[in-house]
Amino acid sequence: MLVDLLTRFEPITLEEMKGIKLMNRIDTKFVTTRSRLMLLLDLAMGEYRVQQTKGERNIPYRTTYWDTDDFDMYRVHQTGHCGRQKLRFRTYVNSDLQFMEVKTKNNRGRTKKKRIQVDDMNLDDADKLAFLKQHLRYDVDTLRPAIQNEFRRITLVNRAKTERLTIDNALRFNNLVSGQQRDMGDLVIIELKRDGLCYSPVLNMLLQLRIMPHGFSKYCMGSAMTNPQLPVNRFKPKLRDVERILRSANEE
Repeated sequence: MLVDLLTRFEPITLEEMKGIKLMNRIDTKFVTTRSRLMLLLDLAMGEYRVQQTKGERNIPYRTTYWDTDDFDMYRVHQTGHCGRQKLRFRTYVNSDLQFMEVKTKNNRGRTKKKRIQVDDMNLDDADKLAFLKQHLRYDVDTLRPAIQNEFRRITLVNRAKTERLTIDNALRFNNLVSGQQRDMGDLVIIELKRDGLCYSPVLNMLLQLRIMPHGFSKYCMGSAMTNPQLPVNRFKPKLRDVERILRSANEE
């Protein structure tokens, strides 16, 4: 079982991870199944430590993404434009901490994330407005909640502390506009986060298991799957890949 496998990793605390912020980083995503994840964890055990918070190693998260009334953030991503942004509120369920975050991806493929701790998702207080004015290019008056997701996250850190590997599982979407929901079953989203091109022990392990790079924006893919009013042309190949991966999980 996944829980049993994770207990065999050496833990790393949040305090120890404070020096691994990677706020200006290169991200590489991979999509696979729960059974493949088990194989990967078995290979990674000697090279990585696992984040532990309040005794848990597969930690629950909840995220609410906001967008404009006409879904401009989604559409910019869907058309492949550079310099795209996302606004989200992320809740760490176990600790009841919540952050408002702005993510910006530049034309060199680097992702910058700015965030502040908040108590709620209301955009009408001075601190949030000042933060958004500084970091977000959109008019606050045009924004509204678009989609919420829930998932569990395993976080691995290599022993050199030069990278972080996040592994999202038990993913569910709840579209706040259409009302549609989608449970992603055994789908697993792996993201390798590192500054520059530091050596990464996990890359050879992923190659060995034939887990290849595969983009997956939880906001965009979840929206495409749960809001039939949105354009999906650019995402169609990825949507087909995800359905194929889910079918393969059912056959394993």
